[in-house]
Amino acid sequence: MKQTEGGVTAAKGFSAAGVCASIKYKDRLDMALITSKAPCRAAGTFTQNVVKAAPVVWDQKIVERSSFVQAIVANAGIANACTGAQGMECCEWEAECAGELLGIPKEAVLVASTGVIGMQIPVEKITSGIKMLVQAQKDTLEAGWEAARAIMTTDTVPKQIAVETEIGGKKVTLGGICKGSGMIHPNMCTMLCFITTDANISKEMLQKAVSADVVDSFNMISVDGDTSTNDTLLVLANGLAGNPEITQEGRDYDAFCEALHFVTISLAKKMAGDGEGATALFEAKVVGAATKEDARKLAKSVICSSLTKAAVFGHDANWGRILCALGYSGAAFDPENVDLYLESRAGRLHIFGNGVACDYSEKEAANILSQPEVTALADMHMGGEEASAWGCDLSYDYVRINADYRS
Repeated sequence: MKQTEGGVTAAKGFSAAGVCASIKYKDRLDMALITSKAPCRAAGTFTQNVVKAAPVVWDQKIVERSSFVQAIVANAGIANACTGAQGMECCEWEAECAGELLGIPKEAVLVASTGVIGMQIPVEKITSGIKMLVQAQKDTLEAGWEAARAIMTTDTVPKQIAVETEIGGKKVTLGGICKGSGMIHPNMCTMLCFITTDANISKEMLQKAVSADVVDSFNMISVDGDTSTNDTLLVLANGLAGNPEITQEGRDYDAFCEALHFVTISLAKKMAGDGEGATALFEAKVVGAATKEDARKLAKSVICSSLTKAAVFGHDANWGRILCALGYSGAAFDPENVDLYLESRAGRLHIFGNGVACDYSEKEAANILSQPEVTALADMHMGGEEASAWGCDLSYDYVRINADYRS
């Protein structure tokens, strides 16, 4: 397996585009299209928020019931959430419009939206945007990059990744794009994310792989503790790599899952590091936990702690906040037998052990915490399980960005 260039157009048979349709923004790309020249098996996971945006409801139905999928249409700026019957009609209209232009049924079109909750999407603008997208779509790496840019809201950079692996003697490629910067919290899928692959894999096994993967990838990130109404992960597989169809667990399925996990972990960390107002990617790694579930709970608790996140922003080795977050995670452990470390490219420092603070240099700790990627490592000495979670520091800019988000 190796990383390669591109995102959603890296796999065979996929095209993409990004255009400015002025859905809400006036001076930037705000609509994206991803298409496949061959019908795809589709899988997805969606927000666990009871309040679900209209595109989530549409996509859940399509992923579950449609025999194939061949396109995704997405817009940024307006979320199409809490928009009633009109919002659902907009989704159907988008699918019908794209389907007619692409020559596929509306049931083969997935839709996604991100942005302000409660606003209706202007139908004439979304229709015009779809027409521009269909005309502009290309199978180039640049086209995939433009699609990644077009789904951004408060993101500061586009996010994409691609990887190649070998399955059944054939080269298989997976590529993905995502957006996510605020309203990010581990509760299955915390963003919009679209992954394409030319792997030949059954719908059942694709969904199994995707559902299992999010537990240790997108479920393990948080920026602000808010689970969005629009969280959507969609994976399309068109089978053009020509590998023998993956219909059961085994070596080929494991190879596919490994590549999928590389893509999802890479995108998850990109989102966590680009949290609104963030200056650092903050990782919590827990080792020596009694169970895998305990390890996940402990790691999540640390990266979700506002006090710990603020300490990272201030470059303050406030180990008490880390220990406190571990303590309210719901996992049982002996606090007298925990070791805490801070790590970054500037070094590693033991800050807590045997129930008390270690004799460490505050200056050295501040230097470690000043790096763009910082890790808090907790060794629980309870067993052999481990897990990692990713978040970011909490800066003044988070409040500034969200205080006037609707404007």
